[in-house]
Amino acid sequence: MCIQFECNGDIMATMSIRGLDDQVLARLKNQAEQEGGSLNSLVLRLLQGTGTQVQPGTLKKFDDLNALAGTWSDEEAQEFARNTAAFAEVDAELWN
Repeated sequence: MCIQFECNGDIMATMSIRGLDDQVLARLKNQAEQEGGSLNSLVLRLLQGTGTQVQPGTLKKFDDLNALAGTWSDEEAQEFARNTAAFAEVDAELWN
């Protein structure tokens, strides 16, 4: 198994981890799942030295955008509506 990380300047790094056996990977995936987070966030936390285990359920998984509802100003909502109005138009010729 190989995990690859690449370096793009100072912003993001990519690294390859060779020789990672299936048991270690399974353990990492299991820990990430138990904590409710991603494998990436777990590995980052471990590499950054903040490997303190997150209690299960602490990281919330969302399958919607409800947390964002009502956070836009009226001006932002109007701008969004203007910028996305074309998506509501149907090209009748495509449906014939």
